[in-house]
Amino acid sequence: MPLVGFGVFQISDLDETQQVVELAIKNGYRLIDTASSYGNEEAVGRAIQESGVDRKQLFITTKAFVNEMGYRQTVQAFYQSLDKLKLDYIDLYLIHMPFGDYYGSYQAIIDLYKAGKIRAIGVSNFDEAKLIDLVKNVEIVPHVNQIEHHPHFQRPELLKFMAENKIQPEAWAPFAEGMNGMFTEPVLTEIAQAHEKSVAQVILRWNIQQGIIVIPKSTHENRIQENFSVFDFELTQDEMTRINQLDLKKPSMLDVNDPAEVERVYHYLENPVVTTLK
Repeated sequence: MPLVGFGVFQISDLDETQQVVELAIKNGYRLIDTASSYGNEEAVGRAIQESGVDRKQLFITTKAFVNEMGYRQTVQAFYQSLDKLKLDYIDLYLIHMPFGDYYGSYQAIIDLYKAGKIRAIGVSNFDEAKLIDLVKNVEIVPHVNQIEHHPHFQRPELLKFMAENKIQPEAWAPFAEGMNGMFTEPVLTEIAQAHEKSVAQVILRWNIQQGIIVIPKSTHENRIQENFSVFDFELTQDEMTRINQLDLKKPSMLDVNDPAEVERVYHYLENPVVTTLK
């Protein structure tokens, strides 16, 4: 699984989605992350077909949303995603949210994994309690947990549990969409200047050096290129420590334990374009 991928959340226009995914693949990205709830799997599939890159070199992730929970519903959702993406298998299939009958759904993806339709399975947005409970009750521990993770929300306890159980962390929204002054943090700005890099590149590098996969999104080719150019420098231990001190210890994007947020998740499909839900 590549360390740097390309996310397509909140790119609702299908032509634009296809164009930016083609740009991402052209610029070296091999991990593409989408979801049924994003409404753009077909465009991602077209981009894959048009890229000319061998399918075996690509790592494609998609997810089942809350309206697709339950064994039968997730199997149906999986095959719908497979058809939209025009693929024979999915590299990583995730339970998108820790709500509804995700136990039935997780058993479905275990069976699809055993059948060779999925190469790796996992979950998304599972906090410590939900993840511990799942791990203690399933045959195959999730290979990946895709979580909100950025300098303002660092989640050391969750990462420790995941490391102990060999669950790969993957950071969605690694910049927290610039919330809470992320791009103007003095510490990040100073470190970026020292390396002649952008704040975004420093954040991505900080994640990578912790072994955390990142899936930044952009619709601009220069930033698509910039976000991939993070392997030619290294943060010092002192710089890593200084960034670690920026932790606000609370989510900026999604709190799965807030009743209002849970309600928002269930209403997401009614108006997916205007929400910041990931």
